[in-house]
Amino acid sequence: MDGPWDVVIIGAGPAGLAAAIYAGRARRSTLVLEKGLPGGQILLTDWVENFPGFPEGVTPFELMQDFRKHAEKFGARIETDEIAGLSRSGEDWLLKGSKGDYTARAVIIATGSAYRRLGLENEARLTGRGVSYCATCDGAFFADRHVAMVGGGDNALKEALVLAKYCRKVTVIHRRDRFRGEKIYQERLFASPKIEVLWETVVEAVNGDDKVESLEIRNLKDGTAAHLPVDGLFISIGTAPQTDFVRGFLDLNEWGQVKVDLDMESSVPGIFAAGDVSDACPKQIATAVGTGVHAALSAEEFLSRR
Repeated sequence: MDGPWDVVIIGAGPAGLAAAIYAGRARRSTLVLEKGLPGGQILLTDWVENFPGFPEGVTPFELMQDFRKHAEKFGARIETDEIAGLSRSGEDWLLKGSKGDYTARAVIIATGSAYRRLGLENEARLTGRGVSYCATCDGAFFADRHVAMVGGGDNALKEALVLAKYCRKVTVIHRRDRFRGEKIYQERLFASPKIEVLWETVVEAVNGDDKVESLEIRNLKDGTAAHLPVDGLFISIGTAPQTDFVRGFLDLNEWGQVKVDLDMESSVPGIFAAGDVSDACPKQIATAVGTGVHAALSAEEFLSRR
């Protein structure tokens, strides 16, 4: 059994590491548990140019390495482990990991969310090399190029409109014969001369050696196949918050995100959530950092009351 720690943070993305900096500055013993490489979903992009303080942009790895150093400077310990369950242990919390168990007086959940993927053979290999899940993050890199966008919900339509600001042409590929997104976004999309829509169509393959070069697509209505040359493939078919380990224990919304109040506290006192895993954070690095800081400050207030 490891602990009890004052604060255990689950997840070492921007929200989790920002929380660790503030918990450490409050002189609280702080443990950060991350199942993979510290950094989170940001590492799937190849360049960050919308984080304040970096006008020329920065590589996501470099940025998150600085986050990590900053957290460790104030005493946070970062360990690799995946948490499978969370339960009460007296006045503290018990976190069951694959490598061991941990106890904490306060917990901050910052596990983020995973982009839903198409499941194509080359999708993972070409992620960051033309395959992207965030037009706001990567759209500017495709200025004057032809890209495809897969999806039909609100976010996909908004992402297509973002891409149309930069790209020469945007081909929206949707498996149904109508969009699910709000009418206002549909109207704007249909009014854009840069955007075309391929209805009842799916992507069956993404091609390219070092970067995306083309797609193989198929019409679901008549079965015809086609080859579509593009410079990039943007995918917006939803995200899956990483909350399975607290399902049934904390209140979640209809999308599986942790419900939090104005103090980033969950339905269970002493457990907080920050970043994409919470229901109070637009999916941007800066806002993830802000909610992580807020959660840490609230956790400090909770511990002070105890």
